[in-house]
Amino acid sequence: MTTVVWFRRDLRTTDNPNLTAAAARGEVVACYVLDPAQVAAEGPTSTGWLAANLRALNASLDGRLCVRVGAPQEVIPALAAEVGAAVVQAASECEAPAALRDSVVRDALARRGVAWREVGSPYAVTPGKVTTRDGSGFKVFSAFAKSWQAHGWPDPAPSPASLSLIPVASDASAWRKLDKAITMCPIALPPAGEEAARQLWQKFARKRLDDYAVMRDRPDSSGTTWLSPYLRLGVIHPRTLLADLVGHSGAGVDRFIVELAWREFYADVAWRNPSSLEADLNPLPITYDEPGEQFTAWCEGRTGYPLVDAGQRQLLATGWMHNRVRMISASFLTKDLHVWWKHGADFFARHLLDSDAASNVHGWQWVAGTGTDAAPYFRIFNPVAQAERFDPDGDYVRKWVPELTHLRGGTVHRPWEAADGYSRGYPQRIVDHETERLEALARYQASKAPAAPPSLA
Repeated sequence: MTTVVWFRRDLRTTDNPNLTAAAARGEVVACYVLDPAQVAAEGPTSTGWLAANLRALNASLDGRLCVRVGAPQEVIPALAAEVGAAVVQAASECEAPAALRDSVVRDALARRGVAWREVGSPYAVTPGKVTTRDGSGFKVFSAFAKSWQAHGWPDPAPSPASLSLIPVASDASAWRKLDKAITMCPIALPPAGEEAARQLWQKFARKRLDDYAVMRDRPDSSGTTWLSPYLRLGVIHPRTLLADLVGHSGAGVDRFIVELAWREFYADVAWRNPSSLEADLNPLPITYDEPGEQFTAWCEGRTGYPLVDAGQRQLLATGWMHNRVRMISASFLTKDLHVWWKHGADFFARHLLDSDAASNVHGWQWVAGTGTDAAPYFRIFNPVAQAERFDPDGDYVRKWVPELTHLRGGTVHRPWEAADGYSRGYPQRIVDHETERLEALARYQASKAPAAPPSLA
């Protein structure tokens, strides 16, 4: 029996139950569909990263990854007919647009008498499987995380006993498009592929895992894993990481598992609330300002607040931003500039290598106060206090804001207090944080005020 294995967010050959199950059934056609509509929606950074990992996957499949260009509902049924496949198999998708796409593909295959099967997902626990006692989803992370760990997850999938890959030609333009995407990528891409991801994980586990609980919040150090871009495309699976932690303990291990749980929680929330990818999960009738010159300054790292600007510049230069700085930057946009979180989330999505839709959107909503947090809107990050706490010597700021390299130590976080703070062209602050903090709280209070009674005049 021939099976078409449609790769999506599982660009790996190890710990891939989808590939293993198909190989056990018979011959396999490995394919990826380069959907022009999806490519148009992605930024050049994300597309370049995808292309690099498809190149790596093709190499691990001995050059037998068939890449076709077009709409999946047309490409997949046509490919199945071309190779005489009885089954098309893929890992399940959980976000609403992808799930809708898959239902259309499934129906098109059914009309041709081809079976559709889903094996595995991008998560340790597929969204929807962790529930409360009444079968509903969790709304608070701490309760979800406890139940998620109690639920558990399967062991990594074994490698196929044998893999018989049928060579099928890619579209003539497919690899040219992908190679062009790598060339046109505005950043220097990190090493791609599952071997690179595995080496990165092993190095982190060996050298930095023990200190992770503390150092993960320090943007001036290498305290994070940097695995999120690989997890986003399924180049490595969270199940693999969790399996490697069996038998290990400590604050670093515990915190790392919690961070994986956050990713799974947001995927579950998005699966249960599809509209939350585009709108507030818990709407507040707050008055927002339209993006303007201040939004542009935020995008370009010219707000006059060094830590915010360092994060934005790191994002533009590398396709990644430290998680603590993401929260500070998001708070600045939503609470200091009073811009709706969706504008910031869309900007991040265009520039991040790790732009997982559920994590990105719900991370922003957590900061903005319209998401899953139980005590939301009045949390307002002070960008200076946060900088002094998590970048105490100013090393992170000086790395990404060259106009401030002449300021020593923590003075870099307050250039307005240094006689030569602006001598190298660093911009003045575009707003006063304390003033805008009070404005944000006033807008929040106004949103909670009861409506005025109707006039009797």
